[in-house]
Amino acid sequence: MNDDIKTLIQNHLDNNEVCLFMKGTPDAPQCGFSMAVSNMLKIMEVKFQGVNVLEDQNLREGIKVFSDWPTIPQLYIKKEFVGGCDIVKEMYESGELKKIFEDKGINFKK
Repeated sequence: MNDDIKTLIQNHLDNNEVCLFMKGTPDAPQCGFSMAVSNMLKIMEVKFQGVNVLEDQNLREGIKVFSDWPTIPQLYIKKEFVGGCDIVKEMYESGELKKIFEDKGINFKK
């Protein structure tokens, strides 16, 4: 991963409390897993930044190196990597995701 991509990723994390690196955009997801995580955040009415990794192959590969996680989407909350679709779905269903948002002071629909 080159420094430009690392800086781009870090800027997204620095400037957005909730950041979803995904295929496509929140309004037009390009994969089912990205759509699932995006929809969970929308249902919770969490303000989040979707970052389309399909626009840049270096970003698509770089985020996997950055997080040491092989798949996309990837959810970050206050610069902390939370997980991919399966992990986020489990956390959503168990209520753990709400707890993380509460603990970190992120507004969401209760």
